[in-house]
Amino acid sequence: MNAAAGPSDLKNPKTGMTHTEMKEYIRTHFEEFVSRKNLRIGEVNLAPEFGDRGADVPPGMPPGPAGAIQYVAAALKKVPDLRVTIEDMIAEDDKVVVRNHWAGTDSASKQRLEFSGIVIWRIANRQIAERWAYLESPHPARG
Repeated sequence: MNAAAGPSDLKNPKTGMTHTEMKEYIRTHFEEFVSRKNLRIGEVNLAPEFGDRGADVPPGMPPGPAGAIQYVAAALKKVPDLRVTIEDMIAEDDKVVVRNHWAGTDSASKQRLEFSGIVIWRIANRQIAERWAYLESPHPARG
């Protein structure tokens, strides 16, 4: 008896991945890029035409992967122990939506900071093509 594959088990022709694979790809990207401080993963995971539409991105960032790498490097310099925890993750069509919580210690003030947000990633041809982010401003950790 053959059971029909569910929608999350089918490879999306836009992404080259199933929804389950897309979620694992983004989870691994967060872990490597932020928590493990592996900035080179940006050169692998981010498409050459990567577009960062995040409200958190400072003006003047270079386009493509270089801008994202520069942005994350600056954040890690300010908060060297920055960690991201994924609270929720949803995959639909060619996008993965993540609700996450960030925490770390400001290198200058030694104050524990935290913030939360929503990030939407669009995947194309097994790479991250676009990012939209809406993040709280970092604030002193609550407990």
